[in-house]
This record gives sequence, structure tokens and C-alpha cells, in this order.
Amino acid sequence: MNAYEIMYIVKPTADELLEVINDKFKTLIESNGGIVEKLDNWGKKRLAYEMDGFNDALYVLVTFKAMTICTRELDRVMKITDEILRHMIIRKGE
Repeated sequence: MNAYEIMYIVKPTADELLEVINDKFKTLIESNGGIVEKLDNWGKKRLAYEMDGFNDALYVLVTFKAMTICTRELDRVMKITDEILRHMIIRKGE
């Protein structure tokens, strides 16, 4: 398994759904054989530029270990989740 970090930005209107969204992605990682090491809610931050009409958004950073197939599925699901503005998955160096 490789070490990864994923940062995703959630629409500020989904503030009350943040726990549900985090649980959804945590369950997705674990159901595909991954291990979530840390889930860190950074809170609401101002965006550098407007995205989809929003100037603020909720930031979340997740550190986990998984196989490549897990990251592909995570990427696919994040692309179709309406509450996610942007996301980025990074493989950490060794």
C-alpha cells in the first residue's frame, strides 16, 4: 500500500452535511482496503478566486494508505459528488 493525501473543498452551503460527506469518503477508502490515518477539518477559508459563485469553502485533508485502485474509485466518486468543488489526491514520497 502507498501513502496518500487528499484535499477536498466542500461548498459552504453543505456545512451541516460535512460529517456525512467525511464519513462517506472514509467508508469508501476502508471498503476498498485502505486505512485512514487522519481526517482533519480545516474549517471555512476564503478562496483565492471565486468557484461556482462561492468566495468561501470548507477544507478537509485526509491522510490514508491504500492501493491505486482505491484512489481511482475515490477520484471517480468525488467527481460526481455535488457538494465537492475541487479535490486533489497526492501520493506522498517515501
